[in-house]
Amino acid sequence: MLALLPTGGPDLVSLGELEEPTPARDEALVAVEAFSVNRGELLKLERGGWRPGKDVAGRVVRAAADGSGPAAGDRVVGHPPGGGWAERVAVRTDALAPAGDLAPETAAALPLAGLTALRLLRAMPSPAGRRLLITGASGGVGHYLVQLAVGAEITVVSRRPERLLALGASAAVADVADAEGPFDVVLESAGALASAFGKVAPGGLVLWFGQASRTPAQLDFFDYFAQTGASLRHFHYEDGPPARDLETLVRLVSRGALHPELGVVAGWEHTSAVLADLRERRITGNAVLTIKEPA
Repeated sequence: MLALLPTGGPDLVSLGELEEPTPARDEALVAVEAFSVNRGELLKLERGGWRPGKDVAGRVVRAAADGSGPAAGDRVVGHPPGGGWAERVAVRTDALAPAGDLAPETAAALPLAGLTALRLLRAMPSPAGRRLLITGASGGVGHYLVQLAVGAEITVVSRRPERLLALGASAAVADVADAEGPFDVVLESAGALASAFGKVAPGGLVLWFGQASRTPAQLDFFDYFAQTGASLRHFHYEDGPPARDLETLVRLVSRGALHPELGVVAGWEHTSAVLADLRERRITGNAVLTIKEPA
């Protein structure tokens, strides 16, 4: 089968031949029709030693031998630990969900960004009636958060906020320093932790879930006496098998309650160019690559 393999060079990946994966008993073999690329995957790929691909959509070509999960022929969305930038990928059935009538491009945009947004909201108090600040909001996670944080007054930090405002954000600024706080909850992923913590209300919460700038975060204890009782918590989206949450995301999209923002859709032969655009933050929303049906 064909797969995108790490090169160690400036293009990061190139198409090459691999043996088709042999699924474990609790894994289904999926023919990949589309996959999404994410900044976190880009960072891991640049460090080397990893076959990328955590967001896939396609069709089951071999059901799991233990009888769990979807049947052969079912359209699915999946979240494997890697290896999904390929014509075939083996995915545990507890990381697969039926994709229903969703187009593969739409389904592929759901897993990493959608799971992160959904689980961030579970990790904070109910957003209803609260003031919420989202940094680094231009990517897929930010777009999902704005739609899912029902009842919150949301300020986004983005240089391209038009769609975020249309989806329900109340205000947008280009820099965290310009946000008019204080905020009950700050969701920080841009690498501006010190500035973000300075915007939280006394007793509020900062959830730190990324560092897109790649600059080490620094906090000076003496700068934050005013944030009496404020909390800072690290967040990682992995919180148990994703199948049920993937089903929730598919259901919300199918009902028209959630709209994936597809900033780029292209054939997988353009992956290196899309990765370059992602690195330079030229993509708003999700970037999705499609694979033609193998002969």
